Amino acid sequence: MNIEHIAMYVNDLESARDFFVKYLDGTSNDGYHNVKTDFRSYFISFDTGARLELMNKPGLVDAEKALNRTGYIHITFSVGSKEKVDELTERLKGDGYEVVSGPRYTGDGYYESCIVAIEGNQIEITE
Repeated sequence: MNIEHIAMYVNDLESARDFFVKYLDGTSNDGYHNVKTDFRSYFISFDTGARLELMNKPGLVDAEKALNRTGYIHITFSVGSKEKVDELTERLKGDGYEVVSGPRYTGDGYYESCIVAIEGNQIEITE
């Protein structure tokens, strides 16, 4: 069995798409728009075959996102090496994104950092 894609609602669809394309080498489709409901989405594809669906529609509730909460907490991207984790973390930090941990080795052996990137949601970067 394989996860086909992960989806997330966002307020700023274009900025979210641009983030995953710019920093994580995603490729975006041309987008979808249902004119009856005003639902919009983009599928972002990655080299491994993983896909992320970014979605927006009227009437979304934007609850506060505590860093320590139940539910889905982050999406992890493997960038291939410790050096690339360091480079991307510094690039994101330099562009104003909050680094909440790392880069560091975790107790379970990952070299990673966590960034608050998309509307209060965390992105984890690992080797």
